Formats: sequence, structure tokens, C-alpha cells
Amino acid sequence: MFLFSMLLFFVLTCFCAWLLLFPAGRDVVLGALGAMGRRAGHRARGGCRQGVEQAAGLGREASGGLRRALRFVRQRYLLLLAASVLLTVPPLLALMLGGRTMLSGYDDDTRAINQQIAGVLQGEQLAAPPPLPPPVFTTAEVTLVRPMLDSANRNWQLLDPAYAQRLLLVFRIMKERHGYDMAILEGYRSPERQNALAAAGPSVTNARAFQSYHQFGLAADCAFLRDGKLVISEKDPWVMRGYQLYGAAAEAAGMTWGGRWTMMDFGHTELRVPGTVKR
Repeated sequence: MFLFSMLLFFVLTCFCAWLLLFPAGRDVVLGALGAMGRRAGHRARGGCRQGVEQAAGLGREASGGLRRALRFVRQRYLLLLAASVLLTVPPLLALMLGGRTMLSGYDDDTRAINQQIAGVLQGEQLAAPPPLPPPVFTTAEVTLVRPMLDSANRNWQLLDPAYAQRLLLVFRIMKERHGYDMAILEGYRSPERQNALAAAGPSVTNARAFQSYHQFGLAADCAFLRDGKLVISEKDPWVMRGYQLYGAAAEAAGMTWGGRWTMMDFGHTELRVPGTVKR
């Protein structure tokens, strides 16, 4: 209902602006109104003369009022146009941009899990891969993109078991179907580290302590391994292709992918459990 009201308001505003800016449009509208008045007059001729005269008087008054209104609008059309823009643009922008951000959609954006993947998850328990050597996460390329990654936690045991199994299944799909080796950059994140990352600025995260699924072991940031090296840069076409495949597999497994947010986070996935994250 809100969306329909905003759309109707926007259409009416555009119509008024058209009347203001295009004299031919005003002539068309006035002509239509005049024709309607004449038809009404013809229908009323069968009545008493007094009624006709009253209708004609009302028509002249309405026509005069319309002309006065148009004259007023014509004299102040720039002011009225600016006011209409100020009234319509901010709500429309808020409506269009109020999609996903780093903190949006807490518990109301759950995704249905792919039935085939659900069957796999009910079967074997997937084992976490062996940890990578710490120097892999401190190369110049990695540090440039993720400067605080050296102190991140990558312990699979601290992740929620249901989320960990989904993420491991996505890792398997990426390897067996698409040829991408993946590594976890950060899983569980303490409240203190979350606040430290938030203090680094919105380019890192907007979420403070307990506003992120990382604090509950229900989120992780991941990237790709190529020739034994961690590759994070989104400028690499191979990496971006991998992120798209990764996002599709994660969503099929019932997780939320950060690549669809307004503030895109391609390597991030989370399993949204109702009532977990603070609003």
C-alpha cells in the first residue's frame, strides 16, 4: 500500500509538472474540461431554465477558479516544481536504496534451502580442511585489502555446526564443480574485535558488537586460493567469477550472501537465525 501511494503521488507530481511546463498540455486539459462542461450543459437543457442558469454559473465559476489556479501555478512554477522534487525524491530514494546493507534484514531475509542440498546435509558430516600456514594471510596483496586479517580467528570449531556444514558443502561445490579452492579468512569474531573493526570506519563494517552474525559463529568471510596463494582482489576477473559462483552456491545452501548488499561484501556469508542479532 505504501509503495502504491508513493507511486501515485509521483505520477500526480509529474502530471502537474507537465501542465506547468507545457502550454499545449494545459490547452488540452482545458479543452477537455470545456467539452465536459458543454456535454453537461446539453444534458441539463431538458431541465428547468433556472437549473441551467445555475449550472452555467457554476461552470463559469469553476472555469474562472481553474484559470486563476493555473495563473498562480504559472507564476510560481519553479518554486512549486522545486517543492515537489524535495517532497518526492527523498522518499523514493529511501525506498529504492533501503535494500540490503551490512546490517539490513536481520531475521526477515531467510532463504529457502535447495532441496537437493538439504538431502546432502542430512547425510555425511563434512570435515574442516587443515589450517593454512599463517604467512598465507599476511602477504602484501592480502594486507592491502584486509589489513587486520593477521589477528582474525579461523577456527572451524567455533562456528555454529549447522552453518559450518553448509559452508563446507559450498567449499566442496566450488572445488568439484568449478575448480576453485577456498579458504576461510575469518569466522567467529569476538565483540572486542567487532568494535575495533567498526572503529576503523564504514568501509570495514557498520556493525558493532553483537550486531553481526560473526559473534554467534553464524558468519564467515572467505576467499580463493590460486597456486597456493590467497587471492582477494575484486579487480581480478577470475576472482569475481568465483564470487558469483560462490554466492549462488551459498544461497542454494540457505545462507545469505553479502554480494547482494548495498555495501557489497562478496566473500561474506551468514546463516540468519531468528532472534540472534540485535536490532
